[in-house]
Amino acid sequence: MTHLVAIGGSDAGITAALRARELDPSADVTVVVADEYPNFSICGIPYYFTGDVQPWQSLAHRTSADLEATGMQLRLNTFATDIDVDGRRLAVRTPSGAVDMIDYDELIVGTGALPSRAGIAGLDALTAADGVHVIHSMGDTFALDLDLAERQPESAIIVGAGYVGLEMAEAFIARGMRVTQIQRGGEVLSTLDPELGALVHAEIAAHGVEVVTDTTIGAIETTPTGLTVSGSRHGAPYTATADLVLVVVGVRPNTELLERAGARLGAGHAVVVDEHMRTGLPHVWSAGDGVVTHHRLLGVTYLPLGTTSHKQGRVAGENALGGDVRFAGSIGTQAVKVFDLVAARTGLRDHDAAAGGYEPVTTAASADDHKRYYPGAHSIAFRITGDTRDGRLLGAQLVGRYGTEVSKRVDTFATAIYAGLTVAQMSELDLSYTPPLGSPWDAVQVATQAWESAIRVAV
Repeated sequence: MTHLVAIGGSDAGITAALRARELDPSADVTVVVADEYPNFSICGIPYYFTGDVQPWQSLAHRTSADLEATGMQLRLNTFATDIDVDGRRLAVRTPSGAVDMIDYDELIVGTGALPSRAGIAGLDALTAADGVHVIHSMGDTFALDLDLAERQPESAIIVGAGYVGLEMAEAFIARGMRVTQIQRGGEVLSTLDPELGALVHAEIAAHGVEVVTDTTIGAIETTPTGLTVSGSRHGAPYTATADLVLVVVGVRPNTELLERAGARLGAGHAVVVDEHMRTGLPHVWSAGDGVVTHHRLLGVTYLPLGTTSHKQGRVAGENALGGDVRFAGSIGTQAVKVFDLVAARTGLRDHDAAAGGYEPVTTAASADDHKRYYPGAHSIAFRITGDTRDGRLLGAQLVGRYGTEVSKRVDTFATAIYAGLTVAQMSELDLSYTPPLGSPWDAVQVATQAWESAIRVAV
């Protein structure tokens, strides 16, 4: 009987444990979880604060009882401290503070990532009790919830305008707060080209968010008037003050445990794994936001995504039991709802493609989500990236109104990129049509045909 130990109660660790139990019900599977909230949807936290998801327990993909019913053993509030690679033992700190040793045959590390601090002075010294927050765990969620209830802050500064930052801006606006959103780059949602990011910018501004771009925050401090952030904007000093500050400037891989055990670090300072999720340490596997990402178009990079963590965890769980499956690779497909807009992307943007050795051209297009004569039609804005050498589809970006099926249309592009289709082959796809839902040429095909036309004109 194999004794498998998985570290981490989020996407990768739980998925690995579930896959192992599915393939071998006789396997002895233990999951070590640093808190008491295994298998909770961290991606769903902003919707708890908007009030769309209630109560907080609804964020659990599965309850602890559900997980234990699969046959796995949960060690909650238990923190993994050291790996004895040669002895195949894991040292953990128990809820009482004592040190315990867990023997394993195979170990899967899914410790994920930690919130980036971005070098902001004062961020480590100030706490939720001071009104300074990050959002990365259920503990962070409860701390912010308590602060909102007890102090009832009227204003908030959000440092960062990525996915979570934008979602939390919507949540604070829904609570009647004044929101200032500060972004280091020239436009919000830097995973999109600025032309599409500007559409998201206009959407959040229309809902009352004050958007401040091209601004770097270097410090947070308490002042007589509240919490003050300071930094620079266009080379000049910048300060802003609010009752609450939320810092959401990305994540960094949580590698300390594996690094101390001798694992190598690679792209993004994440742990190096192969496509089987092997770390190079005997009988030690790893998956999720703490490891490098095998990208189908770029090779090895670092791209932390929940969907990727699930896939990698499944691969690690199977291979730890003697399987021989590979992680097929990511292409960075993402989507986000921001008030009444949805933005999505997949594959490469122009500069990513050029850096990856392609010869890209990116074109803009717009197309209605369904036939204009049927009520409720809205235009979707597209940016399509293809390789001019062979016409291969490399990437797509979309922004449209909520309800225009932007997220499903980006999935069409993601499938095509996975399959290696050319831009021209998109027109050959047999996509569904009925006037309330689409057109004879779907919006995705109108966008790719515009790319073909632009290339012909350029040639």
